[in-house]
Amino acid sequence: MSTHPSKDLETFVNPNQERDYTIIIDIPEFTCLCPKTGQPDFATIKLEYQPDEKCVELKALKLYMWTFRERGAFHEAVTNEILDDLVAAVDPKWMKITMKFNVRGGIYTDVVIEHKK
Repeated sequence: MSTHPSKDLETFVNPNQERDYTIIIDIPEFTCLCPKTGQPDFATIKLEYQPDEKCVELKALKLYMWTFRERGAFHEAVTNEILDDLVAAVDPKWMKITMKFNVRGGIYTDVVIEHKK
């Protein structure tokens, strides 16, 4: 597997498809750029999902998150893009993403989005 940023969200077969359970992944070092100023934005992502047939592979998820480091993105847009890409890759029963952006101009932003099958 590469160690360069990649949009390829590799998956593996859910080893316990007969049971409903939730996977929770914390990503404390997400970065992208403000599309207005070009300055870096920092966020913590909490990804929660109930897998169906597939799970996301964690190194592939890390490399995917790196693809945003040099891109300008509004908080709402990047959260929706990540959810869309993850749903397309793993087709979960349920998924929720919470992005907690660090302060910018004295304002904190949290974006929460959910998908249900």
